[in-house]
Amino acid sequence: MAFRRTVLALVVVTAAIAAVSLGCRRGAKDQIRIAAAADLSKAFTEVGRAFTAKTGIKPVFTFGSSGLLAKQLAQGAPFDIFAAANINYVDEVVAAGACDGASKRPYALGRIVAWSQDQKIAALSDLAEPRFIKVAIAHPDHAPYGLAAKQALQAAGVWPQVEGKLVFAENIRQTLQWAQDGNADAAIISLSLAPVAEGGRSLTIDDALHQPLIQALAVCKNGGAAASGQRFVDFLTSPEGTEIMKRYGFTLPG
Repeated sequence: MAFRRTVLALVVVTAAIAAVSLGCRRGAKDQIRIAAAADLSKAFTEVGRAFTAKTGIKPVFTFGSSGLLAKQLAQGAPFDIFAAANINYVDEVVAAGACDGASKRPYALGRIVAWSQDQKIAALSDLAEPRFIKVAIAHPDHAPYGLAAKQALQAAGVWPQVEGKLVFAENIRQTLQWAQDGNADAAIISLSLAPVAEGGRSLTIDDALHQPLIQALAVCKNGGAAASGQRFVDFLTSPEGTEIMKRYGFTLPG
């Protein structure tokens, strides 16, 4: 009798473990992990909801600067998609073997704006005025929108006057947050975040003042759901997905 009870207990435990394992596998099939540039946080959240409604697959987003996310991917971070704010970072992760080069494609062109909570900005040269004590940009060493901001300030001829005022955020979302919280008097941010900011004033910056923000993505190898990742890419670049992206100020490559 004792032997029978032991065998029965082992069967129950084994079945429970199998059920948990099956549940984990099902969960993995029902979600994808996406490393995405911070300028995409609003647009991709809406794209994700529409994608889930259509497919039942839930995207789990990690938003950050493209350069730092690229480093994580190259070190083996388990993402299914990398959506960068600059195509060069996608090339890096493909070269590192973390993502599939055949899946690489541009998906949007980004724009930058100078934004302030309460100050009017009529031209980039205004940022040199005394009323702007601190100006926030994303760090140009690893954030494409920060690099575009630096290039625009240089091309406009105001970099020497503004450089001493600059405070560098880790990514473009933090850049906007500093300006909203009053930790900076103005910020240069992505157009995709500016329309959804509460209040504020913005100046759209001439895109001839900086290198094009060609945003690209690729399906990656370490997340374990590449097929579902490709479905997200297909949805994003479909008419339904691109319509959402346009609402956030993105234009389409070409």
